[in-house]
Amino acid sequence: MKLSEFKNAIQSGAPLTFALEDGSMVPAHYHLTEIGRISKNFIDCGGTQRNEEKISFQLWFEQDTDHRLTSEKLLKIIKIGEEKIEFPDVEIEVEYQNTTIGKYSLQLGEFGFILANSQTACLALDSCGIPNTKVKKQLISLASGSCEPNSGCC
Repeated sequence: MKLSEFKNAIQSGAPLTFALEDGSMVPAHYHLTEIGRISKNFIDCGGTQRNEEKISFQLWFEQDTDHRLTSEKLLKIIKIGEEKIEFPDVEIEVEYQNTTIGKYSLQLGEFGFILANSQTACLALDSCGIPNTKVKKQLISLASGSCEPNSGCC
């Protein structure tokens, strides 16, 4: 979800609640401890230089169970970020402490926002030597004893 989509959703009345994909809720007394612009300039395993930008939200909670972040307060925080840091309209990544610090993409659900699991992936599959599809072999050909090194049968 891009920053503009998030702002539109909360301005339209979407509940400012967050849940993981498994349905477990981020406690309602969470704090938004950081909001920032993350720029990543890197080389993938194929040697291609890449750039990535995201807006980062960091959610955290403590024992102050009466705390509630309102939509109005969050929009003010975003506005300050847009003015001081010049937030671009890019995807939001949410950091949240689960068993370790997880990074999640953000989706609008029926009852608030969903912290969607993110996955790593190779960006240069053509350079890694990973075949696009599995090579199918007939089992009978493997049993014939003709398995030679580098033949692909083992």
